[in-house]
Amino acid sequence: MPHYFFNIRIGSDWVADPDGTVLPDADAAWETARDTILAALRAGPDQGRLMAASLVVTDAEGEVVLEFPFAEAVPLEPGSDGTVH
Repeated sequence: MPHYFFNIRIGSDWVADPDGTVLPDADAAWETARDTILAALRAGPDQGRLMAASLVVTDAEGEVVLEFPFAEAVPLEPGSDGTVH
């Protein structure tokens, strides 16, 4: 199974994921990225700054698999399962 790393970029700041997560495929990595972003937005005191952040998912070789802006994970309407992307 592939190993994915969920790194956060906010402007020029980079927070690396040192451990990563083993997931079945890139679709599971996308779902994990979305869930991680939504959890951070619920818990984070500085949500305005987080809305400018991106979750950059890389594989074990350091190649970018996907880049998921935090702002695109926000549901269109309260209770909606849809996202803006």
